[in-house]
Amino acid sequence: QVQLVEYGGGSVQAGGSLRLSCAASGYSRCMGWFRQTLGEEREGIAIINSSGSIRYADSVKGRFTISKDNAKNTLYLQMNNLKPEDTAMYYCAARSTYCSILRLDRDLFNYWGQGTQVTVDS
Repeated sequence: QVQLVEYGGGSVQAGGSLRLSCAASGYSRCMGWFRQTLGEEREGIAIINSSGSIRYADSVKGRFTISKDNAKNTLYLQMNNLKPEDTAMYYCAARSTYCSILRLDRDLFNYWGQGTQVTVDS
């Protein structure tokens, strides 16, 4: 069982930056970030495995950076050049086993955080 706690969300002007953190209670070999707006499906935006392989959604590529501090069991999402369409609840996700194929698919993950809200004002 892995417990995940996200923090770092907030409100920012368009073009600004935020860094999200996700503290995990244990080590996970595959972690990711998802986001969801009201009435929409949860969207995978970035995933990283224990080999350091990374995949991004096209919507965030070049603006967001996922990273992981294994010593601290903490996952990060650096978000730059934020846009109003990035406004969403952001969720951290973890999988108990290794993910060799990086699919931005919520069904790949079995542990979820409670979410942190990111609001980008135009």
